[in-house]
Amino acid sequence: MVNNWGSVVFIWVSSIMCLICVSLGYNPVDDYLIDCGSSTNKSVGDRVFVADQFYFNLLSTPHITFANASSSPNSSAYDPSLFQTARIFNETSYYSFSVNKPGRHWIRLYFFPFMFRNYNLSTAKFSVSAQNFTLINEYQPKVDPEVKEYSFNVTSDKLVLSFTPFANSFAFVNALEVFSLPDELIPPGAPTIGSQGKYQNLGKHALETVERLNMGNQTVSPLNDTLWRLWEADGKYLKHSNVQKFVSNVRAVNFTKGKLTENIAPSSVYGTATILNSDPDPQTNANVTWLFDVDPGFEYLVRFHFCDILPRPAAKFFFNVYIGSSAVVQYLDLLNRTSDVGVPYFMDVITRVSVSRMLNVSIGPSNNLLYPNAILNGLEIMKISNSMDSLDVSDSASSKSSKTKIILIAGLAAVFFIIIVLAVVIFLLCRRRRLADLNHWNEGDTIYTAGSKFSNGTLMFSTSKFGYRFPFVAIQEATDNFSESLVLGVGGFGKVYKGVLRDETKVAVKRGTSQSQGIAEFQTEIEMLSQFRHRHLVSLIGYCDERNEMIIIYEFMENGTLKDHLYGSDHPCLSWRQRLEICIGAAKGLHYLHTGSTRSIIHRDVKSANILLDENFMAKVADFGLSKTGPEIDQSHVSTAVKGSFGYLDPEYLIRQQLTEKSDVYSFGVVMFEVLCGRPVIDPSLPREKVNLVEWALKSQRRGQLEEIVDPLLEGQIKPDSLNKFGEIAEKCLAERGVDRPSMGDVLWNLEFALQLQGNEGRSSHNGNIIEKFCRANSFETDVSAAQVSMGDLAGVSMSKVFAQMVKEEMR
Repeated sequence: MVNNWGSVVFIWVSSIMCLICVSLGYNPVDDYLIDCGSSTNKSVGDRVFVADQFYFNLLSTPHITFANASSSPNSSAYDPSLFQTARIFNETSYYSFSVNKPGRHWIRLYFFPFMFRNYNLSTAKFSVSAQNFTLINEYQPKVDPEVKEYSFNVTSDKLVLSFTPFANSFAFVNALEVFSLPDELIPPGAPTIGSQGKYQNLGKHALETVERLNMGNQTVSPLNDTLWRLWEADGKYLKHSNVQKFVSNVRAVNFTKGKLTENIAPSSVYGTATILNSDPDPQTNANVTWLFDVDPGFEYLVRFHFCDILPRPAAKFFFNVYIGSSAVVQYLDLLNRTSDVGVPYFMDVITRVSVSRMLNVSIGPSNNLLYPNAILNGLEIMKISNSMDSLDVSDSASSKSSKTKIILIAGLAAVFFIIIVLAVVIFLLCRRRRLADLNHWNEGDTIYTAGSKFSNGTLMFSTSKFGYRFPFVAIQEATDNFSESLVLGVGGFGKVYKGVLRDETKVAVKRGTSQSQGIAEFQTEIEMLSQFRHRHLVSLIGYCDERNEMIIIYEFMENGTLKDHLYGSDHPCLSWRQRLEICIGAAKGLHYLHTGSTRSIIHRDVKSANILLDENFMAKVADFGLSKTGPEIDQSHVSTAVKGSFGYLDPEYLIRQQLTEKSDVYSFGVVMFEVLCGRPVIDPSLPREKVNLVEWALKSQRRGQLEEIVDPLLEGQIKPDSLNKFGEIAEKCLAERGVDRPSMGDVLWNLEFALQLQGNEGRSSHNGNIIEKFCRANSFETDVSAAQVSMGDLAGVSMSKVFAQMVKEEMR
């Protein structure tokens, strides 16, 4: 009898607890949970996945095939029973869900391949789309169970989910969830890192959950989350194993004093954290870094979860947060943002991953001697759909479109053969004339007058003003239809491809990714490049604006970017002489921009990635998409929005939004220290005092310890006089006020002098012994080399006269 009463009490208490859990949880307006291929319902925590047959009215499919696994998967953070059955689609099939609450919805797709009769689910190949978004393009199942999660705005009363098998294959799904999200979960937009406050609208984009981590190295299962999310333990993503410590203090979490609910993240996430381990040394100054594998070419929404749960003295602590080499926030004070200990707080930012497949996130202490520490409680990384509304790296829609266009062109060719022959003849005649024009270009000369306009959003150029206008099919041919194997790099504007024209000319082809973004940059770059030609500026070969394309064709630079030769790649090390000559070449190009026309041209994005090297390692400045015409004669600056690259921006321009040629000088000073030290401008993996290259280098320069920060690969190569002169001019370039910085002409003069101080052996012929020639022309002793002439010796000589001689030599 006692046992029976005990059982009744247990059931009664359990029922009450379940009701409490349900009441505290989230109840979505739209809520579809389907156990695909199953004939019975399955309870998973406080939710019920309905058998497939009860949702028959939602699915439109030519065939019905249910599959059952002989056993459930060995391990899964999700309920293993959801992977035991599957629905198989032999042809394109659609789920149509009625939507009662417009807004952002979540879709979770469960996949686990198993053998069923003649079907080996591991061989399936298919795509999945929802509304106008491509969620998966060429899905091939993994061995282990997998749950893929997506969200997007639904503005109609229907949400359509499509499964499309590839030819001679099939599609399948084990279970799926479709439900509406709380309004506060996904923001309408977020600031973009490195874009000086640019706010990205997320309303028209789909998101894919790439990573969702609980710091403190503890997994939070879907059953312990109001939105049934899985939070993985962060331990396996840590870059180092000895700089962090895992802490837990769930009782300290207090949602009542803040504005957040557990829909943002549960208390089990905010109550655990990974922090900097300062126990061995209270003054520890290092960063905790996590590494993630992501798809390049996409933007990512990164959400940081914070909660101050640390037991410590009653003193504030400040810390920095980084994504890659960019600072998300510096001197973050959680108490200032939350008003109390234990109150949850989160922060959203957007970052773009261009080339590398790695995204790293770091936290580290700021200058805080009282309590040096840093904390992170949770992290979410969500991929943002691209301009083609796709979340998949490979997009079959574009290739199918290209094939359709080719077939259409072939059909038209058969019907209008004579017209096409005439067009080809005209094209060849025009091409011959343009090539003849190209052969008559002279270095340093202005060849065209820029002129372009926009009409109803359509880009229009006059070919007579801008040089050779390439047909789109010619560019397709040159790049093997934009083959991924020919990609040289990826930037904010789009991908750059290596191409070969029919006359065997190698070119670099930059193709814009979207007609809705980058039009102004496209127009600016063509306008700028068409105005000048100089041996140290990358040359414009042509452009294409057909079919809403934005394509620019440049001369091909065999040795890539200066950045690639300094760090982050396996390129051979540049010698000190090579580095000096590269700086001199880039300085010549920038000086020409600043002085070569009536109004100066300000580059506005000077950085090592925009200095390219030809087959002889001669430097050429590239990427003029952000360039700006300088101020009028009676003006001191151009008032404009801040644009450029983080770490290279002139602080005066950043604060006042007043652009001058000295803004380029500041950026060039940053590049000079990159060249000298062979490291990135911002490197969060280094100790705090070394993270910012400019701060670290200037401190060493002012202490007279510059030789201590020189790239180790240059050991023994640099003569002290050359190093001192180089450091001196770099420091002047980085003066806080533009008026205190030298002109690019003065920078160039000093760089030439630093090269002379290094010695003349093996010097490139195109530089010339200009200073020594000048000294002789001005009655200096002819047996004294230019390397022996100090700045004091030339104190009475006009700097403009010296540089005039240099320019004269260069222009010959």
